[in-house]
Formats: sequence, structure tokens, C-alpha cells
Amino acid sequence: MAKFDVIFIGSGPGGYVGAIRCAQLGLKTAVIEKDETFGGTCLNVGCIPSKALLESSEFYHLAGHDAAAHGVKISKLEFDLTSMLSRKEKIVKDFTNGISFLFKKNKIESYKGTGKILNPGLVQVTAANGTKTELEATSIICATGSVPIQLPFLKFDEKQIVSSTGALALTKVPNELIVVGGGVIGLELGSVWQRLGAKVTVLEYADRICPMMDYQTINILKKSLEKQGMKFITKAKVTGSEIKAPKVELTYEDLESQTIKKLSGDVVLVSTGRKPFSDNLGLEELGVKKDPRGVVLVDQHFQTNIPGIYAIGDLIPGPMLAHKAEEEGVALAEQLAGQAGHINYATVPSVIYTFPEVASVGLSEEQAKEKEIPFAVGTFPFIANGRAKALGTTEGQVKIITDTRSDKIIGGHIVGPRASELLGEIVIAMEFGGSSEDLARSFHAHPTLNEVVREAALAVDKRARQM
Repeated sequence: MAKFDVIFIGSGPGGYVGAIRCAQLGLKTAVIEKDETFGGTCLNVGCIPSKALLESSEFYHLAGHDAAAHGVKISKLEFDLTSMLSRKEKIVKDFTNGISFLFKKNKIESYKGTGKILNPGLVQVTAANGTKTELEATSIICATGSVPIQLPFLKFDEKQIVSSTGALALTKVPNELIVVGGGVIGLELGSVWQRLGAKVTVLEYADRICPMMDYQTINILKKSLEKQGMKFITKAKVTGSEIKAPKVELTYEDLESQTIKKLSGDVVLVSTGRKPFSDNLGLEELGVKKDPRGVVLVDQHFQTNIPGIYAIGDLIPGPMLAHKAEEEGVALAEQLAGQAGHINYATVPSVIYTFPEVASVGLSEEQAKEKEIPFAVGTFPFIANGRAKALGTTEGQVKIITDTRSDKIIGGHIVGPRASELLGEIVIAMEFGGSSEDLARSFHAHPTLNEVVREAALAVDKRARQM
């Protein structure tokens, strides 16, 4: 029987990055993966393929709407969906092959099959052909991620009623796409198909989209998406569906008027969130504690109530984000090697890759009020920035929130061009306990988009210079 210091069950961002760090630290490491390729949801049917399609659809949209303003005239514009999907698949394949290479480079053993923990220190791997192999390890780390939540009246067929996985593989552009759930996944994938010609309607149960994010920032995004043609129906509780070929008809309750309404479309994307995936891991049999939603409960060292069994990523409390899982994998690897692995959850960034993008870190204004933290806010618009003007993308703003007792930055929210890249500056400032004064007095090359970050920092003290 093969023996290891550490076994990871799952090769998503948490599993593969954590395994590599364990190997770097001299721990004999193995990874178990049930799918044909490594990388988990993120690399195969999540973060990476969705960004590939977002980029392709954005090129098409820009060519048809903004190229002329730059003096670029396109007489006949068309797109090839097959080529877009092929490009997406190639990017995915390159990354999954890259993980295989990194496992070999770092001498990480990989096993294809479903992993089940029989006892602390003992894992059984069941291959696709039914062959069973048992492995021993001092530490077993569950990194099996999450799956889309399926509604009982909207069962996925991945053709007309689709999860995020199906929405990444549609073979033709739907005339009408209904998105159930106005969160990150729904807005991103809705944007892809809208740019390619679909009429998109988003149904959201809450009174606004992305209800957990900064209200002002999300309101700017919503108005921008509405200008692009996306329609939003909030306070809508979907209660049923019926396939009336070639359409899907949804029934929903208008929570404001308390009336029942119907809406039909060619495809329905259900994006009402995700849930931890721990099926057949053996956790229930071992008595591993979970909360009512199936989230695995762990201590500050990611250990469950059963010694030697750990969990990271989407299985445990916190936002279900690839980069959170990665950092948890690294922190746990370092702890197992006797080092002081640590994560600052106050600086976990969140991004919506729409156009414009939204990127946030830390507290929103609403959260600061709830916590009764005295705060100041500085905002600055992209329309006053020279680089944004040159790019022709001037929608949006940067917002910085500080604790007035110390000027320490406690939140940053960006809606605008390349927000995902610009946010890193605020994240690093927060990681070092930086203040708005620190950002305001730091050099920023001119002309650049990140000057808007500096101006927002200046605006906290009401001394922005470019307006």
C-alpha cells in the first residue's frame, strides 16, 4: 500500500496549488481526481473558459459598436461560434496539461478515480473501471469544490435548462435567454450571449442584483448593462417551469405586486448559487461536522473535528472563489510542514467580469454601517482620466472606504475598465494596513488607469486634483 505525508482529494485550484506547495516543502504528496482532466470546475467549466468566451464576445461587440470611433471601419462583421468555442477548449486544454506537467515536475503522484476516506489516514480510490486502490496518508485534505444548485422545478438538461457548464457550450446563440439569479455567474454568462445577439432577461429574487456587494457600485453596473440591452426583473420568485417546444416557460411571483407572471425563452440559465460537493467522500460515515447547508466545519488550521482530516476551498465557510481556495491550500501546506501559514480573509477580492468590470475588496458602505465603524468615502470617476478617455471606456468609478479613526483602508470598490487588474493595488495596501494617505502619496505613472485609484484616495480627504 502506497504511503504519503499528504493526500489531496480534488485537483481544483485549492487541491493542485496546495499539492504543489506541499511537494515544494518536502512532503510526499498525492492527488486524487475523479474527472479525466485536472483543474476542477475553475479550469474546466468555470473561471477560465468563461473568461475566454467573455473576451471573444467582447471583441465582437467592440468591433461592431466602438471600432468606428477609433477610425476603424469594418464593412462586414460576423462571428464564428465554433471557432470561439474551439479557442475556449484549447485554452482549457493548455492549462489542464500544464497541471499534469507541474505534478510530474514536483514528483506528485496522481490517481484518477473517486476518493473516499475509509478512516483517518486511509483513502480508497475507485477508478472508472471499478478497480479499487487503498492509500495511506498522515494528512488527508478534502478539496472537492462545489456544484451548481439545481432547483426542483428547473432540472438541468444542459440544452434548454442549463447550469453554468451548459451555458459555456451552447452550439447556437439563443434568441431569448432567461437568467435565473442576478449574481456573478448569471451576469457574466448573460453578457457573453447578449453580446452575440441574445435578448437577455435576468430574474432576481432579491430587490437588487448582487445584493452582497457595494450598492452604489452595483447600481452603476446595472445601469450600464441596461444600456447594453440586458433587462432586469427583481423581487421575482421563480416557482415553476414548463417546456413548450421550442420554448421554456417560467412562472414567477412578482413579490412587490404579489401577482403570478410568466416569461418564456429559448434557454434558461439557472445561476442561483453553488453548494459544497462532498458526495461519497465518507465524511458522514466518519462523523465529520457540517452546518445545515452542507458546509464542512473546520478550525483555524482547516482541520475538521476528526484529527488528520482537513478541508479547504468551497467545502468550508467563506466565499466560493478559486483564489481563496488556492491560498487556503498554500496556508495548510505550510502549516503541515511546520510553518506559519496564514490567510487574511479581510482582503479576499471579488470580481465580476462583465463590461464594465466590477472588483471589490473589504467592506462595502452598507457593511461598515452595520458594523458601526466610523468611515469616510472617496470616489473618482473614470471619465476624468486621460487613459480611460484614450481607451474610450469612461464608465464607472473607484471608491475607497477608510476608518476615520486611523485612515486605514477597509474597503475598495471599482466599476470600470480593467477593474480586476486595478483592484490589486488596493488589496496590497490593505494587506500592509495602508491608509488612503499612503495611496495618495504614492507615485502613479501618467497617463494610466490606476491614477483613478490615487484620485479616489485623495478624495477621501476631499483633495482630488483632477476634478
